Amino acid sequence: MPKVMNRRRPAAASRTSAPPEDRFFRHIVRSMRNGVLALHRDGRLALMNNEAYRIFGLTPRAEDVGRHFSEVLKDPSVLRVVSSAFELSHLPNRAELRLKELNRVIGYTLSQVKDDAGTAIGAVMFFKDLTQVEQLEERERLRDRLASLGEMAAGIAHELKNPLAGIEVMAGLLRRQVSSADAQSLLADILSEAKLANAIVVEMLEFVRPVRLQVERTRLADVIQQSVTMAESKASRGDVNVTLDVQATLPDIEGDQHQLCQVFTNLMANAFEALDGKGRITITAGTSAIQEDPALAGLTQTPAVVVDVADNGPGVPPELTDRIFNPFFTTKPQGSGLGLAIVRKIVDAHDGRIDVSSVAGSGTRFRVTLPVSSGVGWFK
Repeated sequence: MPKVMNRRRPAAASRTSAPPEDRFFRHIVRSMRNGVLALHRDGRLALMNNEAYRIFGLTPRAEDVGRHFSEVLKDPSVLRVVSSAFELSHLPNRAELRLKELNRVIGYTLSQVKDDAGTAIGAVMFFKDLTQVEQLEERERLRDRLASLGEMAAGIAHELKNPLAGIEVMAGLLRRQVSSADAQSLLADILSEAKLANAIVVEMLEFVRPVRLQVERTRLADVIQQSVTMAESKASRGDVNVTLDVQATLPDIEGDQHQLCQVFTNLMANAFEALDGKGRITITAGTSAIQEDPALAGLTQTPAVVVDVADNGPGVPPELTDRIFNPFFTTKPQGSGLGLAIVRKIVDAHDGRIDVSSVAGSGTRFRVTLPVSSGVGWFK
């Protein structure tokens, strides 16, 4: 009897691997710089690429495919949009959505997937992270507001400066001619208030004056150390513990040392005032990169230095965080509301950026990102 050979069936192998066209399609979707999320009509997840996982702050898992989208996605606003894919007659095209828990903004398009008969068998969501674009647009809007506000403030400041100087001189002369203790006390108050008003006018003029940088090679480690000393002369340090954590290989930058010192002095003085003599401030400095064009993710990056000034104070209420850099906005009884506005103006003049994050009761962190000139050493 002839021996029967037990051969493998090619068809069985073909059933266990996807056709080349299907694999190519999946590679395309996986490589896209936009987020892609597709689901079946019953809500089961059909596809979700790596960019989608990144934008949503999730970890890619193979077992997510086939699960209901509500078991995979976490953000309530995203769940609401995806769940409406089969309910709305007109699906949103080029809409924007703010992911509050992740502090991100996405632009998205939602479409139904239909079979040859025109029946909706699924839905697909294409989206892109617009957070940096939104931040750049907000900075441009702020610059426009500051320009118009600066013209008005400059005129007011010049008109006020001379009368205030006259009040100080006349109050000082009158103080020498009266002997009554009550009159002396009142005149002392007049002089004090006039000097405070004059200081606000000077700060206003400084704010509206164009920033002219005296650029030189600058060691940020020296700037930070000098700023701590200067901040102590502006606000009471008390028992506040200051910790410096500066990267040993931190590169020099090309910037205005005096104005950068003003930036960190203001930030630390604010932290001293927020802590009210008790707590800690941590200043860290390291290297990073600035993405110049958000549309070219990861392709155009400029070497940068990042400095964090963080305290464990009471923090800033969420409703005030977006207004904290606005001129004349302050929560201090004697504040002018121009300190942080000037800080932002100086950072902008260095082509950098400043961001704030705060949690009520846990403290506040200001992050200053400054580009490193191409002529300066970078990572070693």
